[in-house]
Amino acid sequence: MSVTEDLLTRLAGKSTTAGDDLYAHLAASVPSHENADGNADGKLDSLLNRIQDITGGAAKSVVKETASAPPPTTEFIPIEPSSFAAAALTDSEVEALVLKFLLSRGDASGRDISAQVKLPFGLVDELLRQLKFEQLVVYKSSAPMNDYLYQLTDMGRERARRLSEHCTYFGAAPVSLEDYIKSVGAQSMEKQHPTETDLKRAFSDLLINKKMLKRLGPAINSGRGLFLYGFPGNGKTSIAERVTRAFGQYLWIPRAIGVDGEIIRVFDPMNHDEAPLEKSDGLLNKTKIDMRWVRIKRPTIVVGGELTMDNLEITYDSTTGISEAPFQLKSNCGTLVIDDFGRQKMRTDELLNRWIVPLEKRFDYLNLPNGKKIQVPFDQLIIFSTNLEPKDLVDDAFLRRIPYKIEVTNPSEQEFRELFRIMCPLLGFVHRDEPIDYLIKNYYHQTGRPFRCCQPRDLLMQVKNYCLYTNTPVDLTEEYFDYAVENYFAVM
Repeated sequence: MSVTEDLLTRLAGKSTTAGDDLYAHLAASVPSHENADGNADGKLDSLLNRIQDITGGAAKSVVKETASAPPPTTEFIPIEPSSFAAAALTDSEVEALVLKFLLSRGDASGRDISAQVKLPFGLVDELLRQLKFEQLVVYKSSAPMNDYLYQLTDMGRERARRLSEHCTYFGAAPVSLEDYIKSVGAQSMEKQHPTETDLKRAFSDLLINKKMLKRLGPAINSGRGLFLYGFPGNGKTSIAERVTRAFGQYLWIPRAIGVDGEIIRVFDPMNHDEAPLEKSDGLLNKTKIDMRWVRIKRPTIVVGGELTMDNLEITYDSTTGISEAPFQLKSNCGTLVIDDFGRQKMRTDELLNRWIVPLEKRFDYLNLPNGKKIQVPFDQLIIFSTNLEPKDLVDDAFLRRIPYKIEVTNPSEQEFRELFRIMCPLLGFVHRDEPIDYLIKNYYHQTGRPFRCCQPRDLLMQVKNYCLYTNTPVDLTEEYFDYAVENYFAVM
């Protein structure tokens, strides 16, 4: 094999010797046939530059580079598996994903298949060659970088159809339950201890008095559950949604978990914000990250009156054969907010009885579609936000397991005025004290109406919408406040 062919083979992810590591080749010592003045190094660098020019890659010398470690984002970093066994997968499980993908796609290159199932190309390429030997796939044509375009044979299509009848899933290869449990343990909320500085940063865009912050701090630091209660409109939901910011910024979760052939999807784009690593600028992926995992912002999942008992169990779709993880599993290592607690479709005592043991033991039991029961971590900060009095909703046994009960009180007049100062420039107003003095005197002091944190924003929005409708400059006037109050407090 020539030097050029050998290099292209290595860059394509194929070793020239069984068991050799790609990066070991790239960092190899000087070959014996090179002369002392290093001319061969210059020729090889020139060849690499030409290859990178053709492929559009950045012109950087990778000959003497070794695989760099991933950036230190969290304590837990999933490392790319060296074999299917290391990934806790069998050849049959990966084969099923590949065949179902080709059945849906029609044809695909080996690298496209590798990207679909999120496994290293070297492992997938070896499996594809075995499938070709078994006459389940054929080469349709060649592809760049020592690859081929694959297509199912009649026998392969028949097997793929049978596999799809059981489960239509052909996404990322699943992560084992054992590996997932280890990941939660490494990224647990109980290992996070936010300080007063962290809390001030988390709530920097909210007006919270020092007394409230002092009460919230220990509750958040504990990583256990807490009740936020008080009158509506004082920011309970806003506080709950920002709690997660006080903890570590990122964590890794699997795209899917596999348990005894059952696929449970964990990554949910509706509830998880992906935070991908920066892409490598060379021909090779130097981070060595297991792509079956996805890095996300530490999650905050909010569920309200739509919450039912079914949402707390694994949801199985009999049509696709795919299972969806419940909210408490998706929120592990993050925050789960039960908004408007006491107004759910399910009875309050049903929810409390379902979680009374997990809140105490920090683990939960879930039923798989095949009847098997599995133990999973219950590792999140649960916040119950309610307008009702907690003692009227739950009994003492449950309240004992929620150690912190914090009342979100009405703002003082000074805080109410400060909210106007904050909101005016955000909504395009020039702040003036006179119209606000008029508002407070005539519609709060005289009527005995209590202040609420949401009212400055809501009243200013009423004024702004009126100005936009009448095509007049956005401004604060007594007349505009009269109009806003008449609408806003009509039945309040």
